[in-house]
Formats: sequence, C-alpha cells, structure tokens
Amino acid sequence: MTEHESPAGATDDVEAVTREVLTASRLLVAVSARSLAAVEERVTLPQFRMLVVLATRGSTKLVTLAEQLQVAPSTAMRMVDRLIAAGLAARRHNPDNRRETVLHLTDEGSRTVEHVTARRRSEIARIVEMLTPAQRLALIEALAAFNHAGAEPPAPASDVAGPPPLGWAADLPAAHDA
Repeated sequence: MTEHESPAGATDDVEAVTREVLTASRLLVAVSARSLAAVEERVTLPQFRMLVVLATRGSTKLVTLAEQLQVAPSTAMRMVDRLIAAGLAARRHNPDNRRETVLHLTDEGSRTVEHVTARRRSEIARIVEMLTPAQRLALIEALAAFNHAGAEPPAPASDVAGPPPLGWAADLPAAHDA
C-alpha cells in the first residue's frame, strides 16, 4: 500500500474526500431536520441556529446576533420577531445602556433547544453505534482533522455537567454584549 492509498485501496483524491464529506453533511442536515420535527411548526432550521446562539451567548444585541449568524441585521430582526411571537425569545433593555435592547431566550426557548439537541445527539449516537470500534476511531481522527482544518473549536464532552452540548455555535466565544 502506498502512502496515499486508504485501506480500501482508494487514492488520496480530494474529489473523493469532498464527495464523502458532502454526503455526510447531507446526513447531518437530515438528522438536524428530523430532530426539529417535533417543533417544526414553530421553528425553522435557521431559527433554531439563532436559538442556539442565544442559548450559548446569553443576552445578545441584534447586530451581534446577525454577525454570528452571518445574516443582515434586517434578516435577524425578522427571525427574532418570529421567535418572540412563538414565545421562544424576548427583548429587554440593556441594563448597561438603556438605549439598547438585548435579546434572550425564554424558558420555553431554552427547553426547545435542549429538547431538539437531545434528539439530534440521540440519533447521531444511534448511527455511530452501528460502526465498529476501529471505524469509530478512524471517524474521530478524520473529523478532528477536518474540524481543525476548518478552524472549528471542539464541542464540549457530553459528560460535562449541565445541559447537553448544543452543536451549532456552541463554542462561540462568550461575549457580554449586554
């Protein structure tokens, strides 16, 4: 076996790796969509991303939220308005600057994030359990390298006290924009 061949005999082909990562991303998006099924009448996938950012960062200014989601502030405002109407987020005056408002999750919003995340984690765990121990190790190594190359910080371990790791935006630097 040469240095650039995998155990299955495939060569080190960027196109082949890209194709497999795209396939895996479709699987993960499908898992995410299924995890939202119980709340899909109230929350879309982009809105859930916003809820995760709010769950991770706490009270956040709209402009900061828009930056984190890489959307225009007007788009973020429309999303926030829908989440507020659904009872999942709320606005309040910034205690440090009364001219500003900050956004935060309601208790129902926090429960929604925890519920959807637990469903996603469970389904991913079910898929991972189908792999052999050697395949799991290879997957850990490959995903760790991929995440590192993409500059994505690692998610917290599941045995950490508190709610389950969130996924999207869970490791954004904590900001006290409030």
